[in-house]
Amino acid sequence: MVDIVDHQTRSRMMSGIKGKNTKPEIWIRKALHASGFRFRLHRKDLPGSPDVVLPKYHAVILINGCFWHGHDCHLFKWPQTRREFWKDKINGNIARDQKNQAELKLLGWRVCILWECELKGTKEDRRLEAIDTVAKWIVDESSEIHIPHSRTQVTAI
Repeated sequence: MVDIVDHQTRSRMMSGIKGKNTKPEIWIRKALHASGFRFRLHRKDLPGSPDVVLPKYHAVILINGCFWHGHDCHLFKWPQTRREFWKDKINGNIARDQKNQAELKLLGWRVCILWECELKGTKEDRRLEAIDTVAKWIVDESSEIHIPHSRTQVTAI
């Protein structure tokens, strides 16, 4: 299948996609701060430079975009153009994510992976429920976390 826009337009569109300070990331940060949690952002001294780092609780939260991290949900669909490029790109992202999560675990960090589909397009009460579950996970210092009533599962390592 041929791309519907020219190369320059596609390049401009792709360059506008942010890796930091995405809407789900900002929403989670605001909710955590309002709940009284203090954290650091994108610590470069940790594997994968996690989105939210809570040193007091030795916990990190990774807020993953479903497309870029190959999540098996309704927001992910393999592109029809340049299939081999996208397969290599997304599978590389998945492998890097797994490596970084394993390294974080070896360093003693608890890891919460929160997927974009858990927050995007959902009602406000659903988002509040998700942040409440994450907040309880942070304080309880448990290693497992599950967001109830969801289409997908938030995983923790």
